[in-house]
Amino acid sequence: MTLLSTVKTKQNDSSGLKRLGMGIMYLILVGVAVFQLYPLLWLFFFSLKGNREIFGQSPFALPEDWLWENYQRVWTVGNMDTYFFNSVFITVTAVVLTLLFASLATFAIMRMKWKFSGIALLFIMVGYMIPIHTALVPLFSMFLRVGLLDNHLSIILVYIAYHLPLTVMILSGFYSQLSREIEEAAIVDGASIHRIFFQITLPMTTPVLSTTMIINMIYNWNEFVFANTFLSSDSLRTLTVGIQSFVGQYLTDWGAIGATLVISIVPVLVAYLFLSNRIVEGVAAGSVKG
Repeated sequence: MTLLSTVKTKQNDSSGLKRLGMGIMYLILVGVAVFQLYPLLWLFFFSLKGNREIFGQSPFALPEDWLWENYQRVWTVGNMDTYFFNSVFITVTAVVLTLLFASLATFAIMRMKWKFSGIALLFIMVGYMIPIHTALVPLFSMFLRVGLLDNHLSIILVYIAYHLPLTVMILSGFYSQLSREIEEAAIVDGASIHRIFFQITLPMTTPVLSTTMIINMIYNWNEFVFANTFLSSDSLRTLTVGIQSFVGQYLTDWGAIGATLVISIVPVLVAYLFLSNRIVEGVAAGSVKG
């Protein structure tokens, strides 16, 4: 009985320590969550203030007058609706084409046997080593000669070229761990190479594609330098460039800028919420090495 009591006591002590450890871990996670979410909450309250409140009271104070019209003003008078849909069009188009081209290239390099596949992969990877903004002036000169300045196509091409190496690198690591048995069975059944890619291989890479999609989307959505350099017409500007319209020489509408920043954050948060499970699956799958 004494031995049994000792064992039970140790088990209870172990369970107590485990619960204490879990409690401390959850407390730390809650602290991290608050630390991460507080700037977003502060920005939301900031967007509902006027310049008088922003500069006349504590930055941590709640708005006295909740200026919801800041959002209406930036969306209509500030032309944010045009900037927003321009950003959506450019981002979605660039991300979809990047994932398609990267998937096709990775499939050809990792699944097809041809002499220069290794050299092709190395050539693509070299592009990732080049700082993208060092090509700003040559790209401007080239687009000027071919008539693509002040055109959404110029921005889309730059975004695709910039993200293609990183996307191929991530996909190639996933492909190296992907089983070939299903593809080989499809070949035996007489499936064409196009059917194997679109109906078998591409669906199996959905988790890692979701991860790369978020990475590409965040950069494309927030990019400023190329969008500001290549797009001059107000009707073609993106959201990040359009924010400048609220910065005047003598007066800056800070509440409107805050409302624009909140609007620009929402699509990224929504995309992450819908794809969070896929992102975790992609990270887990990419971390498994044979």
